[in-house]
Amino acid sequence: MTWVEAIVLGIVQGLTEFLPVSSSGHLRITSAIFFDRDAGASFTAVTQLGTEAAVLIYFAKDIWRITRTWLVGLRDRSVRSSLDYRMGWYVIVGSIPIGLFGFLFKDQIRTAGRNLWVVSTTLIVFAFVLAFAEYWGRQTRTLVNFRMRDGIVMGFAQAMALVPGVSRSGGTLTAGLLLNLTREAAARYSFLLAIPAVVMSGIFSVGDVFEPAAPGTSVPSLAQMVVATIIAFGIGYAAIAWLLRYVAHHTLYVFVLYRVALGTLVLALLLTGTISAT
Repeated sequence: MTWVEAIVLGIVQGLTEFLPVSSSGHLRITSAIFFDRDAGASFTAVTQLGTEAAVLIYFAKDIWRITRTWLVGLRDRSVRSSLDYRMGWYVIVGSIPIGLFGFLFKDQIRTAGRNLWVVSTTLIVFAFVLAFAEYWGRQTRTLVNFRMRDGIVMGFAQAMALVPGVSRSGGTLTAGLLLNLTREAAARYSFLLAIPAVVMSGIFSVGDVFEPAAPGTSVPSLAQMVVATIIAFGIGYAAIAWLLRYVAHHTLYVFVLYRVALGTLVLALLLTGTISAT
């Protein structure tokens, strides 16, 4: 991997991780168009540690309060009715689907799932699903009204993002809107839900990043991996604050249009033979 490639991909990861546009899909597309190769699923997973570090810092007070209340609630029944205690369980249970499917379909995710025909198609298809959710969702419920059913449904929606192009935040926002949550409530739970899955995925993928490259892939050095992750952290932190402000006052249709445009562009490049699907 070149330094330009590492820096560009770190920027792309930071910009797209929290937007409903698929960061893994963007890394795959950027690698194919500008560098004529694939940085690999492990590179994506490790750079996501940078963006999740941004989540941990940005929501540090919330995370500490939820964790502390959940631990206290394990032995003290008096706090079990609180939202923080329940939210601890919602995040734990909601994280099970992506952990299970990630384990069962690890090989497919790292190979067939990164085919650009798949990525471009899922970008477009799930754009229309997001548009439907934005149009249909009544947005009458906040986190105060959040229930275990919501956590499970959004957990399965997050698991679909194992396929590049779906988008983890896009899937969870879509599910949240279909459950009539406000955009801001869905986004906040989405951030919290991502922490266990992304952190564990990144940790388990660290060793894989530096394995010898298969044909058509690139391998970063340790220094390049660190720099890309730090860049993703810095840009990702700014993206969190921006997205929370944005979803509080705007619809998600701009992301729908962007997904359709990008997916269509990639399909055109594939059909003309400009880029390779694998």
